[in-house]
Amino acid sequence: MSAGERMKEQQRALIRRYSQPTNFRGLLQVGSTLIPLAALWWAAVHSVEISLWLTAALIALIALFNLRVFALLHECGHGSLCRSRWLNRSAGFVFGVISGMPQYVWSQHHDFHHRTNGDWEKYRGPLTTLTVDEYAALSVTQQNRYRRLRSILMAPFAGFVYLIFNPRFTWLKGSLGFLGHVVARRPAHAFRTPYWKSGREYWHMFWNNAVLLSVWALMCWLIDPAHFFTIYLLSVSLAGGAGIILFTVQHNFEHSYASSTAQWNSHTGAMEGTSFLILPAWLNWFTANIGYHHVHHISAAIPNYRLVACHNENAQLFTGVTRIRLSQIHKALRCILWDQRARRIISVAEYREQLANARACAVAK
Repeated sequence: MSAGERMKEQQRALIRRYSQPTNFRGLLQVGSTLIPLAALWWAAVHSVEISLWLTAALIALIALFNLRVFALLHECGHGSLCRSRWLNRSAGFVFGVISGMPQYVWSQHHDFHHRTNGDWEKYRGPLTTLTVDEYAALSVTQQNRYRRLRSILMAPFAGFVYLIFNPRFTWLKGSLGFLGHVVARRPAHAFRTPYWKSGREYWHMFWNNAVLLSVWALMCWLIDPAHFFTIYLLSVSLAGGAGIILFTVQHNFEHSYASSTAQWNSHTGAMEGTSFLILPAWLNWFTANIGYHHVHHISAAIPNYRLVACHNENAQLFTGVTRIRLSQIHKALRCILWDQRARRIISVAEYREQLANARACAVAK
């Protein structure tokens, strides 16, 4: 047996051992998230009359719990939070309403990411990483805009668009398109839209939006609308921004594996195209251990509450995985270009250095 085959067999054994979720631990995570979140909302609403500084602190805490809500939504999409499929679907729907994201539809897109991890020809991340050639073809103004939109300062705005605006806009736009299609007396089955791929996806979007908009109306009736939307929009946008940052640096970091389809290797994608985020224990809790992303990409069936043990007990398998500490995240976020020829992700600074070297060589010749 070759070294590669031995490693694959070790990974298969690892998956068999750790990919066993339990209903008890899954429900414990649901309860330990939703109950404190409800209490924080109650406190934030009443804190407005006491101190705006206290309200701001509570909004920050709500944002952290919203981040955990999305991490558990992600877990439900993989069917790995609980053993019961019904519990995963039910919890996933609730988490989807709280976060603003239709869970089933999102999970379909996310599964595509797992199937193609490291194949940047098929999937380039939520912010669409440009190739060096595409970046070079932009004007200076367009290049500046591309860099600014990927700045850490833009993360809360990206979170707002990702979790609050887009799921409402795409549902409404697609629904109006379908209505126009039917009014024009065209066959309903012939309607096509990029926003959903099946009737099941549409109805999940429908019920997510219907329940969420009803909750908005109820909260505006119970609470002053200005207070409610201030707390809601800030906390969800901050959580969404933090989630986008975490997802980005799990795949965009210096010299991360980024292959074309023809040369892609799924195992290499998991080991060299995924990072290990070394986070404080409290932040690992709020992110449901998603920093152990290299283990997650070996098998999405491993529950978040078994990722740490799986990593620690099989550390010899992960020696080549890139480690990124909390203090290094800002540096990883600078890696926003895909060098197709070198099959890796690079920073704009490295791209400029490559250009300078190429010009120097041309002059020397």
